[in-house]
Amino acid sequence: MKINEALFAGSSTRISEKPKQKFPEFAFIGRSNVGKSSLINMLCNNRKLAMTSSTPGKTRLVNHFLINRQWYLVDLPGYGYAKMSMSGRQKLAQMIRNYINLSEELAMLFVLIDSRHDIGKIDMDFLIELGEGRIPFGIIFTKGDKLGPDALKRQIEKNKEMILEHWEEMPPYFVSSSENGTGRQEILEYIGSVLDNMKNLPDTQKL
Repeated sequence: MKINEALFAGSSTRISEKPKQKFPEFAFIGRSNVGKSSLINMLCNNRKLAMTSSTPGKTRLVNHFLINRQWYLVDLPGYGYAKMSMSGRQKLAQMIRNYINLSEELAMLFVLIDSRHDIGKIDMDFLIELGEGRIPFGIIFTKGDKLGPDALKRQIEKNKEMILEHWEEMPPYFVSSSENGTGRQEILEYIGSVLDNMKNLPDTQKL
């Protein structure tokens, strides 16, 4: 798949505020400072599409970007940002849950995890919650350029083992780097395959 056009379509805090034009949604989420905005910009080949910052916790809204006038890329707030007030974290968590559980157009949720580290408890708890809610999700291991090839491979295998303690098989997963473009084509091709499969569904099963 090639992204020819990426347009900001709106921000929301409630499902009712989503863009009125309905298209399949592919959402991205992860712990604060995991490299989510940089990944989104890399996928769309637009360095200014999603706001990037060295300060975590900047995304506070559900942001929709219309891709090729065919599907939405959805930038969700990060979770696990400790410097926010408790009430602020609870409000953000509820907004995220409402979107994930109530958006009828959500086709896939990509959970971003830093490839340099073991999967943390907050990440694993989130993945388990998605599994229990039958939310379709994939995993993107970000910052794949920060370790050497052998160290990266070992860390990915370790994280896969941790995931397979809870699942019988691995969800779709990708290794990415916003610095050198690693994973871009694989992720976009996967999104394209999901869209193709949705086109072939009977009308009663389409979004």
